Amino acid sequence: MIAIKGPRGAGKTTLMLQHLKFDLGLPAHALYITADHTWFYTHTLLETATDWYKQGGRLLFIDEVHKYPRWSRELKNIYDGLPELQVVFSASSALDIYRGEADLSRRVISYSLAGLSFREYLLFTQEISYEVLALKDVATQHRAFSQSVLEKVQPLPHFKKYLQKGYLPIIAEGEDEYLPKLEQIINAIVDTDLAYIASYNTGTAIKVKKLLGVIAESVPFKPNVSALARKLDLSRDSVYQYLYQLRDARLLNTLVAEGKGVATLQKPDKVYLGNPNLAYALRANPDVGNLRETFLLSQLQNIAAEVLAPKSGDFLVQDFVLEVGGKGKTSAQVKDTPNYLIAADDIEMGSGQRVPLWLFGFMY
Repeated sequence: MIAIKGPRGAGKTTLMLQHLKFDLGLPAHALYITADHTWFYTHTLLETATDWYKQGGRLLFIDEVHKYPRWSRELKNIYDGLPELQVVFSASSALDIYRGEADLSRRVISYSLAGLSFREYLLFTQEISYEVLALKDVATQHRAFSQSVLEKVQPLPHFKKYLQKGYLPIIAEGEDEYLPKLEQIINAIVDTDLAYIASYNTGTAIKVKKLLGVIAESVPFKPNVSALARKLDLSRDSVYQYLYQLRDARLLNTLVAEGKGVATLQKPDKVYLGNPNLAYALRANPDVGNLRETFLLSQLQNIAAEVLAPKSGDFLVQDFVLEVGGKGKTSAQVKDTPNYLIAADDIEMGSGQRVPLWLFGFMY
């Protein structure tokens, strides 16, 4: 049993349908269903899987499983009762697969499908392919890699487009439609996905959107939870809960300080939007400095188990301290820090510890 989690628009449905269309030798033995279909008004998931198995089915794709009320228990029953049936299901990134009413932790292999990296965006839009770089390679071999990219394309104009309209593969449907569709995705996450997963009602959804709007106005946001609670007429615990639900849904990223314990509902030291495109969907003119940090954090969190806020610099990841800025950014803030890198925007080629910001988009 395989779970594919990821933000809306990342391509989970397309991935499953492409697998059905192109990869399987016996498509008659595979079935795709979506958990919010009207079929499930009068049929159960277990009943459907059992009937399909009796007809010779051996592979079942279930899309948006979080929209089915008893998903956890019935998936467990399918796994235990139909051992020869392989199940692949997709779910919102906000869904905690292992905390359903039935224990799936020993039954499910979970994968996360992130939005496009800058490297994938270039492949997607320019049909130019580059290898994936580890962070240590970015640090030590960035000049050679930058040169290999420059031989094929000028990265800076494409990078600016990526920051605005490139994180999700819906870019394939046209640049003009991208931001309106991204706004629809934001609404769908709050109104639909979180309504199913966290039992939001209409009033809750409105308050969560207001919270998202407040954060978007000032990211990276250093949250004053008491002030937010008063402004939105919420309890402090509710603010914490909504912040972490929005993080799990990939609308926000949170950062805690180096050396701090990781409690379930502790106040994060900084809150960022989940990716730079969201800034353009939620604000008319996002701050360029915030965009740079939001981009870098979105890339780092897709390749590292932990990203922290260091005492000096912007991000601590895999023993590297990263300081983000424009092309004139100096090492003054981190010069006494071992193993630091300057992620500098608006440069094609770096030198020494100065690495082009766009190159950090080649890590997955």
